Amino acid sequence: MVERIVIVQPGEEAALGQGSHSNGSFGANLLTIPKQRSSSVTLTHHMGPRRAGEIASANISKESFHHTEKRKDEKKEMVDQTQNKLLVEQSSTLETMLLDHDSLMEKMNNWNFQVFDLVKEMGDQSGRILSQVTYALFQDTGLFEIFKIPVQEFLNYFRALENGYRDIPYHNRIHATDVLHAVWYLTTRPIPGFQQIRSEHIMESEIDEASGIAPVQVSYTSSKSCPVTDDSYGCLASNIPALELMALYVAAAMHDYDHPGRTNAFLVATNAPQAVLYNDRSVLENHHAASAWNLFLSRPEYNFLSNLDHVEFKRFRFLVIEAILATDLKKHFDFLAEFNAKVNGMNSNGIEWSNENDRLLACQICIKLADINGPAKVRDLHLKWTEGIVNEFYEQGDEEASLGLPISPFMDRSSPQLAKLQESFITHIVGPLCNSYNAAGLLPGQWVDEEEEDVESTEDDDGAQLESDDEEMEDDLILKAQRKKGRRIFCQLIHHLSENHKIWKKVIEEEEKTKTEGAKLLTEISSLPQADDIQVIEEADEDDERQLGEDKTC
Repeated sequence: MVERIVIVQPGEEAALGQGSHSNGSFGANLLTIPKQRSSSVTLTHHMGPRRAGEIASANISKESFHHTEKRKDEKKEMVDQTQNKLLVEQSSTLETMLLDHDSLMEKMNNWNFQVFDLVKEMGDQSGRILSQVTYALFQDTGLFEIFKIPVQEFLNYFRALENGYRDIPYHNRIHATDVLHAVWYLTTRPIPGFQQIRSEHIMESEIDEASGIAPVQVSYTSSKSCPVTDDSYGCLASNIPALELMALYVAAAMHDYDHPGRTNAFLVATNAPQAVLYNDRSVLENHHAASAWNLFLSRPEYNFLSNLDHVEFKRFRFLVIEAILATDLKKHFDFLAEFNAKVNGMNSNGIEWSNENDRLLACQICIKLADINGPAKVRDLHLKWTEGIVNEFYEQGDEEASLGLPISPFMDRSSPQLAKLQESFITHIVGPLCNSYNAAGLLPGQWVDEEEEDVESTEDDDGAQLESDDEEMEDDLILKAQRKKGRRIFCQLIHHLSENHKIWKKVIEEEEKTKTEGAKLLTEISSLPQADDIQVIEEADEDDERQLGEDKTC
């Protein structure tokens, strides 16, 4: 929660920070840094309305007011001194605090990035996982060189950013790191059959005449760790200008900043300050974007974009915000419909990479897929992420119960529905999105050589699969591999998603079977003699025993 906006009066800039910046004055944009959060989650609720213009404690004396202001100034000065000291300490330990680049890249050159293992390896430094990975990926894609990014300011900002992620089960800095890795992987890994349009001499005016931007050289980049040399493959980064690619990566790092561990629906239902501020619309997503940018603008030491000109900075900020807002699942089906119309529409030519709106849509779909990539990972990673989201859901359910609110679906820890949660999520959300992204030819993968009989066998397997109980879902989820004479495309994402979906369906079937057997057992029990009959027999037995005792006494 951002406490307040500080309006800087003329002449105050010098007290707040020196230096000119090509992308705007920091003094004129100073915003309060969001408070750091502990592991506990507290949400402020409005206790009652206040009349317009009403100020609490309006009868404060002038002496008291000036005394309070003096204490505020002293406190601010102490905070500034502490932060400056930390920045100096960070600068002196810059080299020693960075992980070995080659070792880190080796871990990340796999779709199944074992991020939790990296957390364990980092030990006490695991709190800096987001800044470390961001630094490594910017190095890998050459963004530091292209945009002349100052490394110290870069690390200052991303370390402050990761500190603003709360210690909650799912929407934490580890999730942000995983989403960042996913967008990097999706944009830099080889895509079978993808057509690259990059030209080293393309001018911005040639790319989009309607943009109104003066002709400038457009920079592109690619991954140093995975250069695409085979003409039968392409790379998404080759069709996306470096500025837009950097915006996508920064958006991924920012996208859940200061997440409270509660859903938009919960914040709206409880009249949380964020919901009131953003009029109940994309509450969390607006909060993440605004708070992350507030942080960036709060101190000149965070300005790693100082070498962007005004037009570039404005474009960059727009792209970051649009990418973050796209992660609101309430808008999921609208985005999916627009993307499908663009890719498969009767009157559409597909994605036109020379059109900035088409590129933006592709990047929005990319970050959406990255944000919910858990079911498309290998089983152990998928289960780890599932554990996190379920625990966060249960915490919300507990608070809903304590507030007397209805407990949201899948959030009642006394009635766990883990398999149904994940099966439904794959069927309705992840599966269709992954399917559309694959149909557009944007998923990384590899050509796999096959004999013709193997191709026919695979097609037969696909046909058999369509005859399953959930044939419509399987048809959507497991696309028939695109093939060229004797070879097909293998995609890890599709493979893992299919396998995880099958397993969850099997779990549900077993649960239903157990439930049916339990109901059958209850039916059998109900057919036994009623409790009253049993009680009569017991009473008769007691009378017989009493009579027998009396006889023995006699």
